[in-house]
Amino acid sequence: MQAYQLQQAPAPADAEEGYKLVAAQDRRHAMDMVVRDFRGRLFQHAFFIVKDSQEAYDAVQEVFIKAMRETRFFDAEFRMKAWLFRVTSNLCYNIVRDRRRRGGILESLGRPDRTNASQMERVQRGERRDEVMASMEKLGKDHREILLLRYYHDLSYAEIADVLDVKLGTVMSRLSRARARLGDVMGPDHPVVLEVLQRRN
Repeated sequence: MQAYQLQQAPAPADAEEGYKLVAAQDRRHAMDMVVRDFRGRLFQHAFFIVKDSQEAYDAVQEVFIKAMRETRFFDAEFRMKAWLFRVTSNLCYNIVRDRRRRGGILESLGRPDRTNASQMERVQRGERRDEVMASMEKLGKDHREILLLRYYHDLSYAEIADVLDVKLGTVMSRLSRARARLGDVMGPDHPVVLEVLQRRN
């Protein structure tokens, strides 16, 4: 398995237009660009939900298969980034629900993170991730997801509204409540909370 990087620079804000221009000439090449630019970000998003590298990898693979089959994907008005995150979220929450029905959730929480990074990098990354994830797990699902989309994946309010299929005003109010709840859980002076508060827009 080719492990995805857990840290990857986000795709440029105007990248969607670039993909669509390329797709007009070579759809396959455009899709290759999308996979290259989004696989790391979608893997991060999937891993946060399912907490298992192999399942996250499989989910992202399925997302890209769906994207290849989506005839509207490179249409002018199609919001591809929002679509990619929405489909990833839906697939991953289905995985979690199925896992719970199978009664395997306790086993899955104990699985190691299977990456190709060095042991020290895995330990350091794991400690940081574990601290944030432990705090985020104390939040409700809606608050966890909106904080992840806004501050981890840097989606705009409009893109979040598309991903969650809610109104823009709902995004703003839900995000405000999520920030406040995160401060309650982690403490108002925690570096993560301070960073979130500094990036209100």
